Amino acid sequence: MKQLRHASERAIRFSLRARLKSFIFAGRGLRCLVQKEHNAWVHIVASVGAIATGLILQISVSDWRWVVLAIALVWLAEAFNTAIEDLCNRICPEFDSAIGRIKDLAAGGVLMASIAAAGIGILTFAPYLAHLF
Repeated sequence: MKQLRHASERAIRFSLRARLKSFIFAGRGLRCLVQKEHNAWVHIVASVGAIATGLILQISVSDWRWVVLAIALVWLAEAFNTAIEDLCNRICPEFDSAIGRIKDLAAGGVLMASIAAAGIGILTFAPYLAHLF
């Protein structure tokens, strides 16, 4: 029993090395997302476009918060969608209508995040653009 308690205590202890490894794993996941998911390429273009527009229009710090949130929301949704799709494909490689529904729901989450991000972009950039004209 004492040996079991010691093992569980060791698993709970904070380890800087383990935390650094978790960042490496997370970075590997992002790299995989960008390299293998074609939709991520669209998100890169949109993210760079939003950042460039913000820089050109010299938006306020408050407005940058919304732009960063919108970009993060879409990337988060895409990462979860990809993870769900990969897991579903691993569990059930053949067609299954229930798995298809799950994958459609995850993709719908990305669509909703993208629509919300576009709305944030319009609401954020429109006043600056209107001021120019």
